[in-house]
Amino acid sequence: MSPRIAPPVPPEPSSDPSSPYFVHPSDGPSSVKVSPILTGSNYHSWSRSMHRALGGNLKLEFIDGSILIPVDHFDPSFRSWNRCNMPVHSWIMNSVSESIAQSIVFMENALAVWNDLKERFAQSDLVRIAELQQEIYALKQDSRTVTEFYSDLKLLWEELEIYLPMPNCSSRVRCSCEAMHSARANHTLLNIVRFLIGLNDHFSVVKSQVLLMDPLPPLNKVFSMVLQHEGQGNFYPTDESKALLNAAKSKGHFNPKSTVRICTFCGKDNHIVENCFKKYGIPPHMKKNSTAHNAAIEGGSEEPIASESTLGPPITQDQALQLISLLQSSFPGQISGTASSNQVGSVDIIDHP
Repeated sequence: MSPRIAPPVPPEPSSDPSSPYFVHPSDGPSSVKVSPILTGSNYHSWSRSMHRALGGNLKLEFIDGSILIPVDHFDPSFRSWNRCNMPVHSWIMNSVSESIAQSIVFMENALAVWNDLKERFAQSDLVRIAELQQEIYALKQDSRTVTEFYSDLKLLWEELEIYLPMPNCSSRVRCSCEAMHSARANHTLLNIVRFLIGLNDHFSVVKSQVLLMDPLPPLNKVFSMVLQHEGQGNFYPTDESKALLNAAKSKGHFNPKSTVRICTFCGKDNHIVENCFKKYGIPPHMKKNSTAHNAAIEGGSEEPIASESTLGPPITQDQALQLISLLQSSFPGQISGTASSNQVGSVDIIDHP
């Protein structure tokens, strides 16, 4: 009778680097921290970040239920499980706000913590879904580059997909129908159309080219085509206020530091070289007042000089005397005046407190 051979002892799972029970020496309580931390309203994006962090450390099974919690402390796997449960619990607490951390500090295992946070904060936020839909359909390129516009739009799409994820077939048998494929194709089609509609009118040619393609290229390919079209010309729109400001500066009608205009030809102020009479001469319709204009040029002013025709009819002596008499009767004791045939009075207004 051959001697009985004892079965080989299975290796300790915590010593296998590919096992979720393996704990690297650098895996301490504070070695994993997700930013931004969970505050409540950002649960969906925080949950994705935590999935990546835990998956990179082979610890995702401790929060998705893949690894069963040992029944009691006498279970042979309890020690290995608890050795991993402790740091995962600490990683979650490090990645939530202080007020939320206080509510989970006395919970025993990471799976219970994860399920508690999910039940509290993972409810579908219909208000945010409505806001995202409105932002997506209202977003336009405007002064953005194509890359900036696409990045902003893609960010809204990804956040919306957190609340309304694309459905996946949960059948154990691989689905052979085209329903899921058609659903994803329609989803991509809507994103392509939304991206093209939001572009500026400069891209009308490339938009028409893309929409006439059958079948439509992938979204990334459409973005690449628009980006190449952008590189062929200057399609960056200029803000209207900046355009008006530049136009005013180019005409010499704007100076951010001063309102005084200096002629670069004669050095005088209050006019620019395009209107300099010393350089171009006096226009024919102003030559009758050439003496006044020459005096204005010498004095540095180029503002129009009023002629006799623009001053109205002169006032007579009788009219002046009547005006003084009217003022004296209306304001007795406050106005005194003298008049002669050669001078229509000197009128003094006496100011009384």
